Amino acid sequence: PAPSRPIERGIAGPGLLARVLTGKYCEHLPLYRQSEIFARQGVELSRALLSNWVDACCQLMTPVNDALYRYVMNTRKVHTDDTPVKVLAPGQKKAKTGRIWTYVRDDRNVGSSSPPAVWFAYSPNRQGKHPEQHLRPFRGILQADAFTGYDRLFSAEREGGALTEVACWAHARRKIHDVYISSKSATAEEALKRISELYAIEDEIRGLPESERLAVRQQRSKVLLTSLHEWMVEKNGTLSKKSRLGEAFSYVLNQWDALCYYSDDGLAEADNNAAERALRAVCLGKKNFMFFGSDHGGERGALLYGLIGTCRLNGIDPEAYLRHILSVLPEWPSNRVDELLPWNVVLTNK
Repeated sequence: PAPSRPIERGIAGPGLLARVLTGKYCEHLPLYRQSEIFARQGVELSRALLSNWVDACCQLMTPVNDALYRYVMNTRKVHTDDTPVKVLAPGQKKAKTGRIWTYVRDDRNVGSSSPPAVWFAYSPNRQGKHPEQHLRPFRGILQADAFTGYDRLFSAEREGGALTEVACWAHARRKIHDVYISSKSATAEEALKRISELYAIEDEIRGLPESERLAVRQQRSKVLLTSLHEWMVEKNGTLSKKSRLGEAFSYVLNQWDALCYYSDDGLAEADNNAAERALRAVCLGKKNFMFFGSDHGGERGALLYGLIGTCRLNGIDPEAYLRHILSVLPEWPSNRVDELLPWNVVLTNK
């Protein structure tokens, strides 16, 4: 018998479907533009039809996305961040603001051979209950920004115990850097210089085992952090709390313990850049297709950003990967879905 089609009774094969998915979520081509491109090639595929295809593919790939989620959460450190996305509200002309959340597992900086992965989730708002739900099975280090919605995750009352909060030096540095660019403040410049010394150490130890990273940080980073804290407290006393530099310094000092945690743990990172990098694809998409058509559209976007983003982290061609799993999923046993995670798949050049 002929192999099952990804979409039952559908005309599209896995190659065409993978092209449409990659076009939108990897190359950021809105479906109406893809429809126009196909029309110029003599193929009439309406935007509505393409949208139905995307929907059907996401339903088919949901078990793989669920397996990706379990993998990302089954680790000792996760990076998280979120970004606003415009979403059309049913029956209203005005778009509302939803959120795309990212969760990254990536321990290559400690020499780990475990494949890096990223999982995304959509929510219709930015309430803290959403990351609480996403992170329910997770135990360990959470690298994040200072969003108050995460606060309950770091509480001892959290079911399963408090997560360990690790803040982001890149975030803290950016606030000071913005002040320096606009004012050329000597104090801001000195702060940037001191932070760059911390980063120079991180560059040296990238890829080393946890124990070696920790030893270097204990010996060298902690001294610099203590000196930086004393200097910032002194300078902050002379700054107006309403000045931009005063606000930037207060932000750093208010986050101090979470910013310094990495110096006592070789697994932790000095910043949350892994999550910020993961969100770039979403931000590029926002520039091109402006909004999701519905909450459901946000959910399917999150699924595809995760599978495509994980392919990219592992140096795998997203289109070839999607083509493969769409071709095998209709007949694939549900108890072997982990075998379809990107790093487990052997792709041919067909």
